[in-house]
Amino acid sequence: MEAEADVVIVGAGISGLATSLGLHRLGIRSLVLESSDSLRTTGFALTIWTNAWKALDALGLADSLRQQHVTLDGNVTSSRITGLQTFEMSFKAKGKHGDHEIRCMKRNLLLEGLANELPSGTIRFSSKVVSVDESGCFKLVHLADGTILKAKVLVGCDGVNSVVAKWLGFKQPAFTGRSAIRGCATFKSSHGVDPKVNLHFGNGIRSGAIPCDDTNVYWFITWIPSSQEKELEENPAQLKQYMLSKLGKIPDNVKAVVENTELDAFISSPLRYRHPWELLWGNISKGNACVAGDALHPMTPDIGQGGCCALEDSVVLARCLGEALLKNSGGERKDKVGEEGKEEYERIEMGLNKYANERRWRSFDLISTSRVVGFLQESNGKFMNFLRDKFLSPILAGLLLKKSDFDCGKLSIS
Repeated sequence: MEAEADVVIVGAGISGLATSLGLHRLGIRSLVLESSDSLRTTGFALTIWTNAWKALDALGLADSLRQQHVTLDGNVTSSRITGLQTFEMSFKAKGKHGDHEIRCMKRNLLLEGLANELPSGTIRFSSKVVSVDESGCFKLVHLADGTILKAKVLVGCDGVNSVVAKWLGFKQPAFTGRSAIRGCATFKSSHGVDPKVNLHFGNGIRSGAIPCDDTNVYWFITWIPSSQEKELEENPAQLKQYMLSKLGKIPDNVKAVVENTELDAFISSPLRYRHPWELLWGNISKGNACVAGDALHPMTPDIGQGGCCALEDSVVLARCLGEALLKNSGGERKDKVGEEGKEEYERIEMGLNKYANERRWRSFDLISTSRVVGFLQESNGKFMNFLRDKFLSPILAGLLLKKSDFDCGKLSIS
């Protein structure tokens, strides 16, 4: 079976749904292909920094999500070895693009919020893309069920194992040697955790606890597992007890967050990233195809910018595609001109090149910064512990605000 669609987006994650919503706001219909049979909420929650709130404002979704999540006041870092606070920073400072705004958002609420704003039939579940081909000015998207979709524009938002990124020539993301466990604990009454980004470092382990609201707290642990620790990954109960024993000197209310988390959260995931130099000479776009989100810039979670950067991508990509597919005034589709719409194809290609140029250095910067911050935060040894606790904590904490002080712009097209 063969069908035709103007814009096909592969993947109904954050970047896929946000790109589709951005296009919808501009009057452009898209089809989102999702391999799962429902929205995926892996990861439990994510920190939404100032830059991502600006993107959500541009998409017209921010206000409803603000009402469901508590504002975070600042960042507190502590030593897991001594139990002492090493640095505290307020988020009240004004940035180049206005006041900072940081909240920890439940992933399912973000995905559902994006999906609910889309027209019925936009998301097609159980649609696994197996390969991509070309036919004139169109991309042929082959699905596992034998369906072939003929697309004027193909956007890969299909994560770290992206089929579209592979077609564009990107290598598989590299393994860092580090792993992460993430969870969200729900309390019957107030959890008592301060509305801050609470981080704990030392002994080669990085952990954190961040409230989403009055009763839910997101937490994470990242570390470099030994071969013996990797064996624990198959037994969530043992992994939970082992992680609790490794938490070190952290506040009792933060330890209670991990203790109150269901066993199904105790799944260890390897951390992967794209070598940043690949973005400098790789094809973020080629012809009428491009990538966004984790398909473009998989990064370690150390500055909390993976999902935020994906939201930025979506606004920029929708704006650039809007400029290519719509008239400069009136908001109506331009007529197809020339054999197989070559003029439209050239406009799309120019639009995607513009998107790629806007996102290349921003993605390079965030991947590189995340990698360096993670290395410094998770490094072990007396010298590194001393250096981090006494001198580097203010610098590392400052980078969280600095990298979020960014505005991807509005959706409106010129």
